[in-house]
Amino acid sequence: MNTKYAALAATLALSLTTLAGTASAADQASPKEKCYGVSLAGQNDCAAGPGTSCAATAAADYQGNAWVLVDEGTCTSIKTPKGFGSLTEQK
Repeated sequence: MNTKYAALAATLALSLTTLAGTASAADQASPKEKCYGVSLAGQNDCAAGPGTSCAATAAADYQGNAWVLVDEGTCTSIKTPKGFGSLTEQK
């Protein structure tokens, strides 16, 4: 009887591990795109204009020349107090 439960537990653990690995791989493989004008100050991924080096350097919320990576196809539907996200840098 204990052997049955041990085998069942092992099978369940293996199944859950496999499913978790598949979900992680799918999340990582999801195409991304740069979305400008949607990040909060200090929360951009990179390229926040002159005088900045890269990530976490945006000086203002929704800065038009700062971007974050978002799932492909979602950028222009992200609404901020200053308008929608953009696939190109905003001046």
